[in-house]
Amino acid sequence: MSDALAYLVKARPDAVGHYFAFLKDCGRHLDPKTRALISLVTKVHAQTERGFRQYLSRALREGCTPTEVLDALLMAFPALGLAKIVWAVDIILALGLPNFEPAALGAAGEWHDLLATKGFHVGGTRRVECDGRGLFVHRHDRRANGWRVFDSRCPHQGTDIPQSALAGATLTCPKHQWTFDIHTGDCIRVGDKPLTQWECKVVKGRLLARW
Repeated sequence: MSDALAYLVKARPDAVGHYFAFLKDCGRHLDPKTRALISLVTKVHAQTERGFRQYLSRALREGCTPTEVLDALLMAFPALGLAKIVWAVDIILALGLPNFEPAALGAAGEWHDLLATKGFHVGGTRRVECDGRGLFVHRHDRRANGWRVFDSRCPHQGTDIPQSALAGATLTCPKHQWTFDIHTGDCIRVGDKPLTQWECKVVKGRLLARW
């Protein structure tokens, strides 16, 4: 809720309260995900960036996937038009949410050379930068497939997590304290979404990842 609306709720609860009651009643037969997606589309139509960011977070919190968000925007093309959809996608890209990456959505990515595998000990975790992307590399056993590569951005709001946030086998986002198991990428405290994991492989002693 904006500061202006919060003010009006306090200053004129008799009038503004009816407005919020109306909105709540209108959506009572809809499931939370559908309600969140419809609200998101209305913010795109009005091109209110703050509202769009707020309802995008709400939609993801209610369980909407990035694919469902994009589908909702494209389904509303007759009302929104291409320019407003591009406006919304520009905001999504600026937020840096890894789950919206084409590779995370199933699109074919490119292989990137991360590091030499020699000297990387089993159980070790290292943050690396590659082609403009921050990554956490974890080696859980000696097999060729014993590697995990995670995006360093928190799936909550895209915060870039630093190496200093790693403590043993846990990684904690400094912004809202989402905590992840570095072995699996699963969120084990506060949040409910895992780190984005990128496909990886070892070729001639080099670890490659695809995004």
